[in-house]
Amino acid sequence: MSEVRIAAEPRTTFGKGAARKIRRAAKVPAVLYGHGIDPKHLTLPGHEVLLALRTPNVLIRLKGDGVDELALPKGVQRDPIKGFVEHVDLLLVKRGEKVTVEIPVTTVGDVNSEGLLDQQLTTLSVEAEATHIPTGVEVDVEGLEVGSSITAGEIALPKGTTLAADPEAVVIQVIAKPTEEPTAEEEEAAAEGEAPAAEGESAETPAE
Repeated sequence: MSEVRIAAEPRTTFGKGAARKIRRAAKVPAVLYGHGIDPKHLTLPGHEVLLALRTPNVLIRLKGDGVDELALPKGVQRDPIKGFVEHVDLLLVKRGEKVTVEIPVTTVGDVNSEGLLDQQLTTLSVEAEATHIPTGVEVDVEGLEVGSSITAGEIALPKGTTLAADPEAVVIQVIAKPTEEPTAEEEEAAAEGEAPAAEGESAETPAE
């Protein structure tokens, strides 16, 4: 995985007021922690952070006054309406060390025409080198029959990556397509079609 270089400025003001002022300047407050160091409070350029976070588990090279570190985003707060980044927690990492991350699971192919694909998990928890985190994993579902399932332990992971999730956890299963229920109009038509037969039977009943 390639690094994304982002300029970092030390942050010395704190609180909601200070954070709002940083955001008004199109920047993002951040905290860098890990490896037993005291948390470092930083200010990052908002646009660059937004672009970087489009890549899952992006590796960020923080460069600035007194800062030259590799980090992984571990917590991102976004505005619930506008979607812009409000705050980022960054985990300090070193080359060669293992980290536990969530990677996306995507499927390729189509299941049997009588079934529906039911993806229980969209990500998998794995352990990988901080500088070699896979972007995701693909699972081939071509032709899977109804009742088939694939567990986390059955998914082939990239070299150097190990599963951190429960290997028995169901990731994908194939369920039967639901039967189509008749519409209200169809039920009404069926009821009307049965009515004359009922009347006819009554008429044929011999009088005592």
